[in-house]
Amino acid sequence: MTITRDSLLSLEAYAKVRQAEKPRIIAHRKLRTVHLGEHVSVQFEDEDTIRRQIQEMLHIEKIFDEQGIESELEAYLPLVPDGTNWKATMLIEYPDVNERKRELARLIGIEDRMFVEVEGQPRVYAIADEDLDRENDEKTSAVHFLRFELPAAAREAVRAGAGVKLGCDHTNYPAHVSIGPETLASLAGDLR
Repeated sequence: MTITRDSLLSLEAYAKVRQAEKPRIIAHRKLRTVHLGEHVSVQFEDEDTIRRQIQEMLHIEKIFDEQGIESELEAYLPLVPDGTNWKATMLIEYPDVNERKRELARLIGIEDRMFVEVEGQPRVYAIADEDLDRENDEKTSAVHFLRFELPAAAREAVRAGAGVKLGCDHTNYPAHVSIGPETLASLAGDLR
């Protein structure tokens, strides 16, 4: 199923289910979030997370006209995985504003050094911020959009139960972590 204007709830219908759905979507998002070290988290998107994001934007902005809805769909649909990849939102988080400013300056290019490594397969580096014009020589952004395009052999291995690591080999943020089995099971569902 894909997200279309006709598959979205009206503002009124969404308002009725919004609070009841919140715990489920928070649990789903938590399941699909991988923490890499203390300061980077990667939220793997899927149709469910993006549908909720679109509905939230329509709700918050009170968008109900056809053009406005189409505009939100155009903005968010590229974040839905298409069967050959994982798409994710990467957040770089430092609570202290001065530390954040300093670290974002040290982490320029981090988005291009993010990778997934399927057991027995070569690393797949993220394709970052594809549709965004982001050339800032002073610091990186605190939010990046990543796409991990997985070759057929890697997709098959994941579906067959291979382990997967998420990592970063940026000089100033070397880290890697094994993706937990529940999260990996959810991510495997994105691949065909």
